[in-house]
Amino acid sequence: MIHLASSSSSVAALSPVILRCSTSNARILPSRSIKHRRRRFTLRTSTHLHPQPLCCSLSPSSASSTPLGQSNSATQMQNSLMYSRAYWVSKSIIAWNVDIGDDVCYLLASKDAALCIENYEIQGEDVKIKLEEDRAGLPANVVEKFPHIRDFRAFKLPPDLDVKPLLKCQLAVVIYDSAEKCKNCTGLQLPGVIDELFSYNGPLGALFSEEAVSLYLWAPTAQAVRAYIYSDSSGGSPLEIIQLEEDNGVWKTKGPRSWEGSYYVYEVSVYHLSTLSVEKCFANDPYARGLSSDGSRTYMLNIDSDELKPEGWDNLSNEKPHIDSFSDISIYEMHIRDFSANDLSVNPELRGGYLAFTLLESAGVLHLKKLSGAGITHVHLLPTFQFAGVDDRKENWRYVDTSILESFPPDSDQQQALITAIQNHDGYNWGYNPVLWGVPKGSYASNPDGPYRTIEFRKMVQALNRIGLRVVLDAVYNHVQGSGPFDEHSVLDKIVPGYYLRRNTDGFIEHSTCMNNTASEHFMVERLIVDDLVHWAVNYKIDGFRFDLMGHIMKRTMVKAKNALHHLTKEKDGVDGSSIYIYGEGWDFGEVAKNGRGINASQFNLFGTGIGSFNDRIRDAILGGSPFGHPLQQGFATGLLLQPNDHDYGTEVNVETMLAASVDHIQVGVAANLRDFVLTNYEGKEVKGSEVLTYDGTPVAYTSCPTETINYVSAHDNETLFDIVNLKTPMNISVAERCRINHLATSVIALSQGIPFFHCGDEVLRSKSLDRDSYNSGDWFNRIDFTYNSNNWGVGLPPQEKNEKNWPLIKPRLADPSFKPQKNLILASVENFLNLLRIRYSSPLFRLRTANAIQQRVRFHNTGPSWVRGVIVMSIEDGHDGFPELSQLDPIYSYIVVIVNACPKEVSFAMPSLKSRTLQLHPIQGNSSDPLVRSSTYDMSSGCFVVPHRTTAVFVEPRDI
Repeated sequence: MIHLASSSSSVAALSPVILRCSTSNARILPSRSIKHRRRRFTLRTSTHLHPQPLCCSLSPSSASSTPLGQSNSATQMQNSLMYSRAYWVSKSIIAWNVDIGDDVCYLLASKDAALCIENYEIQGEDVKIKLEEDRAGLPANVVEKFPHIRDFRAFKLPPDLDVKPLLKCQLAVVIYDSAEKCKNCTGLQLPGVIDELFSYNGPLGALFSEEAVSLYLWAPTAQAVRAYIYSDSSGGSPLEIIQLEEDNGVWKTKGPRSWEGSYYVYEVSVYHLSTLSVEKCFANDPYARGLSSDGSRTYMLNIDSDELKPEGWDNLSNEKPHIDSFSDISIYEMHIRDFSANDLSVNPELRGGYLAFTLLESAGVLHLKKLSGAGITHVHLLPTFQFAGVDDRKENWRYVDTSILESFPPDSDQQQALITAIQNHDGYNWGYNPVLWGVPKGSYASNPDGPYRTIEFRKMVQALNRIGLRVVLDAVYNHVQGSGPFDEHSVLDKIVPGYYLRRNTDGFIEHSTCMNNTASEHFMVERLIVDDLVHWAVNYKIDGFRFDLMGHIMKRTMVKAKNALHHLTKEKDGVDGSSIYIYGEGWDFGEVAKNGRGINASQFNLFGTGIGSFNDRIRDAILGGSPFGHPLQQGFATGLLLQPNDHDYGTEVNVETMLAASVDHIQVGVAANLRDFVLTNYEGKEVKGSEVLTYDGTPVAYTSCPTETINYVSAHDNETLFDIVNLKTPMNISVAERCRINHLATSVIALSQGIPFFHCGDEVLRSKSLDRDSYNSGDWFNRIDFTYNSNNWGVGLPPQEKNEKNWPLIKPRLADPSFKPQKNLILASVENFLNLLRIRYSSPLFRLRTANAIQQRVRFHNTGPSWVRGVIVMSIEDGHDGFPELSQLDPIYSYIVVIVNACPKEVSFAMPSLKSRTLQLHPIQGNSSDPLVRSSTYDMSSGCFVVPHRTTAVFVEPRDI
């Protein structure tokens, strides 16, 4: 039943009360959510002067109008139009968690956002539609798409209703009693019906032909869209203001080819649920490929123009370093600014930017060449898209004089005070606060205006490829920096309010990621993600993507992204998509936990997809505890039981069990974290990897194949490996011993099945002066020295915000000069790291490609209750006379034994079954400058190995050739 309401003029005569309200939906992250990093929030009060016509009188005796939801009535507080507790899930169904009984439910729409409640009567609607409850409840397809509202009631709309124009209005569902008084009302969330009616696969963004430039914007709820065309990046009047025409939710226009190189911004007139008003939102194009230096205008960049391509760019795919299998990948994670900001061999104008990677004789590039030559295959770059937190215009940055910082003691709080004072105005931020995904960050370019970002980014990729390194980009699709109609960083939420950002059942934005969570379960959000990945792969020839908080993205989206990338071909797209690898953080928390919004891309859900996820189990077992536990909690490599610190672990039996369980976790990880890998646990039982449990009862193993695990002990999050070692080991051991522990932890990762991942600087003992979250700590705490003269230890107490509670632990360590490694130890660490890589790539047995091959060939020997404490012994069997069923993979070695001795003393370990085997220390270790590793021995007559303290020794049996 449809009723036409009174005219808009009568609505205007109501003189509504102006209401200002703000809602916060911040969340405290659970311990597994690991993103205690990089965010600083500022609450802003809007000065926008449009009235918000939500007015109501709470009782007939009220002397003045009061907004519903601001009364003393708890019931009315819960039923305000400020909330959006109903879901328009399909063209014919609205879901709402209410029992109407004998009352009547209506859908109301107001094009001018004039809905008001006066004396329990709603006024201002243009359309009023009666709804009928469907006692059968929500259909299965709706429950699958919106599992968090599975128990909501279903209300049917008239089958002949023209829905599309209503979606441009302020909407509410209202329950009236028999006296036609409003008992309950709320706004609506629209993504379900929008997906059904307006899912779109056509062109978006700026498209260039020989004669014209065409603009396409998907904005189905907009009432009008205009494009302002400018000749310059800032200031001045627009050259033209173009009214776009709508075609089924897509707004488009066509202009002259002379628009290329111009700038534009959209004005979108749209109802915004955060203000309850129709707003004129000024926004960049979500499919922007270029930006102005201040980020306020979209640059009309023709990405296919030959003028934007470095020499040889079109042929780069044929020059890329060869990869036979994803199992051959090893990843080195790096921040663009860290790489060269303090490199004196780089021209000052290029430091911290894209072009620093093109200087083939700089200290940093020479270091990368060493890594590439030893085996590193991929450089993972922290966010490179347009993010907030760093002004693209370098002339606006603030600095602290380095000489002043260097004048303070190593445990002073003065350095961090000076850095913190300017941290939001300097050139540093990790970049996990996205504004636009498809545009390179301007602060890394020599000129943030015009086409320079694109040209210089391409030169960086080309330079890295030519020194043997493929390029991985950090993809942050789980959240965006801005929201609402006024935020300068808001884009998506200005264009289709309430669609791109995931909302809770009250209608407010979810913030479990620390920012405005995106909703990849919605069709056009998923499409934007996939389109953006293809854009980077095709137009910037990117070789892989790492997904930040991947668990907040739907599994379906990740699989679709992988398929889209793998279908790219050199012939059609100029790139070989089958060689693009994707992986990410599969943490399961927040509103998506346990598939709360659909099957998400969490660790366990990714089984069988071939998509990698970070293995926190092996990290925590090697180092001890977790990033959220007590900082002194030790692990296998840092002295648990074997060389305890002052931390209280309970009884000795408890500590022995902790160490034994840690070793089981490590062994499962070394076997690629395979769910079905069978091993003998510390109790002597034969178990699968999935039957080995973490301390909270979660299975350790979750992968189906080796390329689904990313093994690591260190990443940009949390303290560096060297800093963790310094925290967890006893105060009285030498710095040389700590360096050995650093190397031991790295060796486990380097010699594991699966994909090893290393944080930039672990190999040079990199320190951040014990900063656990350096996302905004400036160049000072993030410095890295590829001349190997310093590791940046002891440059002051780390920033107070994230570290103050640990200052009592940190201060005495920074003050002690014996903790700082000298250059000889840094050089030894670099050599040891390179040797580990060379050993990994000396035999395909370290890079087995299937779960079956790992189960057949990999064995752990020091297992069960009688194990030698602190020692891991792994063998890898290749085909030889005794094992004819195994095909020969390695033409050089038939058998490998790896012994990891975490003890502070030498150990011997006998394997009688190996008597008469012609094992010898790996020749790379035999030629090492490390006298301890060279002293590792094997006795053929007894099958006994002797390995020095805190040493990983690799023994090989050469084939008779």
